[in-house]
Amino acid sequence: MSIVVKNLKHIYMPKTPFEKEALKGINLEIEKGDFAAIIGKTGSGKSTLIQHFNGLLLPTEGEVNIDGVAVTKKNLSDIRKKVGFVFQYPEHQLFEDTVFKDIAFGLKRFKLSEEEVKEKVYSAAKLVGLDESLFERSVFELSGGEKRRVAICGVLVLAPSYLLLDEPASGLDANGRREMLSLLNKLNNSGVTVILVSHSMDDVAEYAKRVTVINDGLVALDGTPEEVFSKRDLLRSMDLDVPEVTGMFMDFSEKSGIPLPTVVKKEQGRDLLIKLISEGRFSL
Repeated sequence: MSIVVKNLKHIYMPKTPFEKEALKGINLEIEKGDFAAIIGKTGSGKSTLIQHFNGLLLPTEGEVNIDGVAVTKKNLSDIRKKVGFVFQYPEHQLFEDTVFKDIAFGLKRFKLSEEEVKEKVYSAAKLVGLDESLFERSVFELSGGEKRRVAICGVLVLAPSYLLLDEPASGLDANGRREMLSLLNKLNNSGVTVILVSHSMDDVAEYAKRVTVINDGLVALDGTPEEVFSKRDLLRSMDLDVPEVTGMFMDFSEKSGIPLPTVVKKEQGRDLLIKLISEGRFSL
């Protein structure tokens, strides 16, 4: 079970003076249960790519398969039950009178009893850590982080297998950002496949199990965070960089001549620093 992308091409406004080839032949597979990050400079095609995963966009050429089923105009409803999408500013998707109504909105298309709706809303809220005391409040009275939880809850209430997120931590303060990413990690640990588009290399390194770099409409790199972020020069040539802790140890390795593994997480960096100090190879 996975998302499989085969020779995916997408052209905006074809056969017009404004024609733009955004994707030029993407081949990619994302396994169920993965926490995958898609990175690339602005305009590289990463947002265009994930919008094909639930049929917001359809291929100009090639195909996208979700668990073995090709995404087409005819099956968008079924695909969107499996693949939820959270936009960059998900709070802009909120519009109902109360938090409860906003979360339950997507369930209206199903013939569910009032009790079944309530059960699904409470279950989704528990999953994202949203307090039930907020249910009767207006969504516009909530904090930025709470609004995003409500928006994500409104997607999760439909029980998707895959969750797509386009810069979900954008505009949040440091605390809100940590809460959002911890939530995504929790959802992934519960079995939801998370596919995250982000400009933050530190966030990607800390949480993703796999990183795909999109450059000029093509897959430029794909692998574990350690594999991808070991290519600092190549990433810089694509206007990207490595996480702060990765760069720090790379600089130390170059200056000292001491070969070191690629460090991507802060905890790894702390452990390696302690080891270097204990061995007398680094002094404060």
